[in-house]
Amino acid sequence: MSIDPVATSFVSGVSTEPLLHQTVDGVLGAAAVRYPAALALATSERAVRYTFAELDAAVESFARGLVALGLKCGERIGIWSPNRSEWVITMFAAARAGLILVNINPAYRSYELGFALKLVGCRALVFAPSFKGADYLELLRDIIPELAAAERGPLNARGFPELRLLIELNEVASPGCITFGDVCAAAAELPADALAMIGARLDPDQAFNIQFTSGTTGTPKGATLSHFNIVNNGYFVGECLRLTSADSLCIPVPMYHCFGMVLGVLAAMTHGAASIFPSEGFDALAVLETVASERCTVLHGVPTMFIAMLEHPRFAEFDLSSLRSGIMAGAPCPISVMRRVIGEMHMAGVTICYGMTETSPVSFQSLTDDPLERRVGTVGRIHPHVQVKIIDGEGRVTPRGVAGELLTRGYSVMQGYWNEPERSREAIDAAGWMHTGDLAVLDAEGYCNIVGRVKDLIIRGGENISPREIEEFLYQHPAVLDVAVVGVPDAKYGEAVCACIRLRAGASATAEEIQGFCRGRIAHYKVPRHVRFVESFPLTVTGKVQKFRIREQMRVDLNLTEEQYA
Repeated sequence: MSIDPVATSFVSGVSTEPLLHQTVDGVLGAAAVRYPAALALATSERAVRYTFAELDAAVESFARGLVALGLKCGERIGIWSPNRSEWVITMFAAARAGLILVNINPAYRSYELGFALKLVGCRALVFAPSFKGADYLELLRDIIPELAAAERGPLNARGFPELRLLIELNEVASPGCITFGDVCAAAAELPADALAMIGARLDPDQAFNIQFTSGTTGTPKGATLSHFNIVNNGYFVGECLRLTSADSLCIPVPMYHCFGMVLGVLAAMTHGAASIFPSEGFDALAVLETVASERCTVLHGVPTMFIAMLEHPRFAEFDLSSLRSGIMAGAPCPISVMRRVIGEMHMAGVTICYGMTETSPVSFQSLTDDPLERRVGTVGRIHPHVQVKIIDGEGRVTPRGVAGELLTRGYSVMQGYWNEPERSREAIDAAGWMHTGDLAVLDAEGYCNIVGRVKDLIIRGGENISPREIEEFLYQHPAVLDVAVVGVPDAKYGEAVCACIRLRAGASATAEEIQGFCRGRIAHYKVPRHVRFVESFPLTVTGKVQKFRIREQMRVDLNLTEEQYA
């Protein structure tokens, strides 16, 4: 393709559709008025079904209960749970009560949970009893010792003075907790007009959602998103998918992430479509069964999910002919997989997205009728009402076809990192541009190709992993003198975590011991798959560790190449 030498790497998304000036709760309220009897939410695993009117009533009850129990506008409520109907109810109830929803990864363990709760000062936490073998109550007791002997009701924890309510998704409350049902029962104590008065003061530009995102240095950051950010991103994702009220969207991706919450539930609800959860966590068979039984028309997933479905031994048993579209994102998609998804899963209109949590998240998306090579070789074109430019190392916009760092500006850019103004200024410049850290190229037609990363972020199966965070954790091991964490190629997840460790003089350790030290204390996807012990690290003349050389050496030592997994 020829490149116009005059054209610069700047694009601005245009649309005849205006931005929505609406809160997250306003999305549900509008859908409940327009489609009261239509299916809004279903969960296959727990056989829960809500029409839009029923979901609106459930949200009203829980929101009233939260306010009756003392939560005030602007306070933070965390949700630490896999995909359940209560997750969606909590999300919309938080919006209705004027609270800020804090998404906590279900894979988080005590170390990460404690950090998240303290960073944002959660006033309440809604949590599931367990998930994938992890006992959430035990993990809470690890960081809140008082919990074991606490009375039922408001919590008083020395280490978490702001945390007052632990809301357990269970029939019977554990010590120090109340149940989801208890909150709903408290709704009767609230004056009839209390929520309406709160709603009258809410504004779409107010902060609504905090999602934790890993950078390449330091601890996770709380990306703070407004109602306006995520409502509009969800709406325009749905527009690209051509969603209507006749659609039902199967959501096997997690709700704690923008993929499930924004590209899933909000994209569906802004168009009157149904949101279907096949299981609490991804299960290929459950997805196939749910698509067939619910006659889902749209399906989201990362490439590894689609591969797992296609390779499932019972794949041929299920009628997937109702499918027409969906989103494949989180990692590059091999063209062979895309061809099978289109041919064998009937998803002729499957699209690709690119974005980041800090931009609500989508900046680029392919269209349902884009040529196949465009949906594999690029991440599509600019989203409506979003601007992007690509700059070189001196901050100048590059010509079309020349790689540089991708910057995003517009309605979708976050308000900042919660309570971290310095890190916010590092990410968003004075002109409002969000610096993504990704290397990209724009072609003559405006299609974008992500060609690398400016930083060292590890992306494992769609999960962003901060090497520095794992390094700081591993420094707590008594035998570890120094550590460098890098990403190496992996056939299943795209990248795997590799920890290179220098041991203290006289100390000894095995790879299994290091991995065991991590398990149960940090999320499973952060536990190093590969552990190597080294005498020294390659350094620059100024003493900085050269991670690119470590990665190259580990690929040789582990007999891994990028080409094997292309």
